[in-house]
Amino acid sequence: MARAGIGLGSNLGDPAANVRAAIEALSEVGKVAARSRLYRTKPWGRVDQPDFCNAAAIVETQLAPRELLERLKALERRLGRKPSERWGPRAIDFDILFYDDMSLDEPGLQLPHPRLLERAFVLVPLAEIDERFAAAVEALPPAERASVEANP
Repeated sequence: MARAGIGLGSNLGDPAANVRAAIEALSEVGKVAARSRLYRTKPWGRVDQPDFCNAAAIVETQLAPRELLERLKALERRLGRKPSERWGPRAIDFDILFYDDMSLDEPGLQLPHPRLLERAFVLVPLAEIDERFAAAVEALPPAERASVEANP
């Protein structure tokens, strides 16, 4: 059984409801061992779009990394994700942040996620449920950390 960190995000429709539904859907790929609170975050990459709702979860899964990715992409489509531009608005997004301590670099799948340590919208929720990432949050610039706030 592997432990995978999953990042979730949405900024279309009802983003908080989308993320909650996505967390529930993760039970289809394994056991949700931990989940963060929901966070309101500023867009990253392309900033001329609505704020996001983000969260993180740790899933215990028997799926191999590539199979996990394929199943998450299928869940995205089922939950309303449409093909769009990179870093653009989306109904839901799943990212595999880590898979045990595995390092992997394949087309379309890099583990750990290559930009994990640059993004407060990923690190803040992840550090809430996995203390190994607390130091990485503290290492972010203050303005980056300030772009993430707990959703009331």
